[in-house]
Amino acid sequence: MSGERARARSSALGLALCALLSALAATATEQESVTCGSVVKLLNNRHNVRLHSHDVKYGSGSGQQSVTGVSVSDDSNSYWTVRGKPGLVCQRGIPIKCGQPIRLTHVNTGRNLHSHHFVSPLSGNQEVSAFGENGEGDDLDVWTVQCGGVSWERDDDVRLKHVGTQAFLTITGEQYGHPIRGQLEVHGTFSPNANNYWTVMEGVFIKPSAEPLKHDEL
Repeated sequence: MSGERARARSSALGLALCALLSALAATATEQESVTCGSVVKLLNNRHNVRLHSHDVKYGSGSGQQSVTGVSVSDDSNSYWTVRGKPGLVCQRGIPIKCGQPIRLTHVNTGRNLHSHHFVSPLSGNQEVSAFGENGEGDDLDVWTVQCGGVSWERDDDVRLKHVGTQAFLTITGEQYGHPIRGQLEVHGTFSPNANNYWTVMEGVFIKPSAEPLKHDEL
């Protein structure tokens, strides 16, 4: 009888251990994912610059707020909030799935990463701008995350594909002069290549019903 009780106790402990390990694995996965509501900086891998915006308008094309790439890592104008597409609930702290449509809202100006059929000023590719007010723009603010697994992981190299025009968020190295000297043009191109891979760098990563998980310094 004592042997049966010992076996039952051992089995119960084994099940409890399996449940604990599964919970720990799920937590680790959540912590490594980019989640809805997270605030991030995105690095273009080929040119080693971060996606950036500021209250400087294009002098041609749409005349909307410009989007550029900058080499400095500590500029607060390079922070973007990860949000769902308009009309679709994106619960804070839930991992972003590969292929999911999202918006990226510029933290300091409240405008969304946007593209449309205007010509970019330097390369003649498709213009990328920041558009809207207080995080609300239109359907041309929506991008899909292209990655290789189930969810967008923080160390993934991903592409961002514009839903409305099918262009990829790209940098090819063209450099601005005054008043944003040294910053690189960000634009849309239609072929997937090394110029349109992006990786999450610094940020605050939101977990479900928990405090933000900080990654490096803001």
